[in-house]
Amino acid sequence: MAEHAALRQALARLRRIGAIPKAAPALERALPRAGQTLRKAVIAEVPALSAPADPAVRAERDRHAAEHLEELHRLFAGGEVGDFEFVRTHAQRRAEQHFPLEAMLHAYRCGHQVLSRWMRAAVATLGAERREQAVSAVSDLGIEYTNAISTVLTAEYVAHTRQMAEAEGDRRADTLTALLNPDGGADGHDAQLLKRAGYLEPNQAFCVAVAQSTDPLEMHSVPRVQRIAEAMSSAVTSEKIKSLVGVRSNVVTAVYNDWQRQSGWTAPRANLADRVERMLLVLGPAVLIGISREQASAALVPRALQEATAALGCAHVGERVVKFGALPMRRVLLQRGGDYLRAALPPWVADFTAADARARGKLVETLRAYADADMNLIRAARDLEVHPNTLYARMQRIRELTGLDCQRYHDLNELLLAVDCQGS
Repeated sequence: MAEHAALRQALARLRRIGAIPKAAPALERALPRAGQTLRKAVIAEVPALSAPADPAVRAERDRHAAEHLEELHRLFAGGEVGDFEFVRTHAQRRAEQHFPLEAMLHAYRCGHQVLSRWMRAAVATLGAERREQAVSAVSDLGIEYTNAISTVLTAEYVAHTRQMAEAEGDRRADTLTALLNPDGGADGHDAQLLKRAGYLEPNQAFCVAVAQSTDPLEMHSVPRVQRIAEAMSSAVTSEKIKSLVGVRSNVVTAVYNDWQRQSGWTAPRANLADRVERMLLVLGPAVLIGISREQASAALVPRALQEATAALGCAHVGERVVKFGALPMRRVLLQRGGDYLRAALPPWVADFTAADARARGKLVETLRAYADADMNLIRAARDLEVHPNTLYARMQRIRELTGLDCQRYHDLNELLLAVDCQGS
């Protein structure tokens, strides 16, 4: 078999020399002492294994050391190379505990020295004519055995870690979907999922943030989307704020939640949306972000998603992070209903737009300045640095084009709404 071929060759050499199985009884007699030495060596060299808080982990550590001694004794007794299932089990357990792989490999390297001394002492009992060859062969066996178990450990640890990450990703995706479900988990499955995740506990606050690249085409790049998602999670550095981030409808979506103020005895807490906004500002100029208002329960997260989506629609390079709660109602109306309003624009809009283009934007400039001056013509003229008669002449021209008098409040509002629809 190609697998562990070098280890099989080292064992075959020991068989030809006669160390297998003649050295097996000596190995067995020295097993208890070798076990103690192996545990002490690993504990001394690998701090992460020196004093685990969980007694069960300590017992597993000691048991795993004994398993290697038993496996080598089995091989010296004439057994064939197995599949190292005990190594795979050990790797899976340590992966589940997020134990560092390097620490385990370091333990194997430390253990190699103890195992080699134990085997050399056993083959030293052979006759003098075979002793030198046996010691050399045992050294090769120790190296190949350590290589084999390290390879098996690494492969199983990485595979199990990837499997856990995929399962965790699926769980987080399901939880995010349940939170954003506008039906509120009517089938009961979503409710159970959210309850297990702790989202249905009372006195929690929620807000939603959605993000996309300033270049929409970049959202078709999986690595780019993944970087934005990771940034949305890592940017919220407060230990108290929990984040759940995923990708929905080609937009990175994050649900943030924190505990509300419990009572008058607890310290007041800043608005969650305000805190999230400050943290997300670090994402840089290549990302646009919309943030909802703070919501008082998980049941209102779908509403928060709608708000965040509306805020994202108002974001641009000059205003990268937009909070829904800070948007004027007029801006929200134009963003949410802009398409419908543009389809219902009055017939004079085309003539007005063409005339404004010929005037290099002076007509629209007049409307906005007049509104900003609270419909005070003299003040608007001063702000535009033109004579009041010039401003009045422009207003006359606007009346001729549209039939509306911008000096009347409702007509001015109609004109500005049409202008804003054209520009949105």
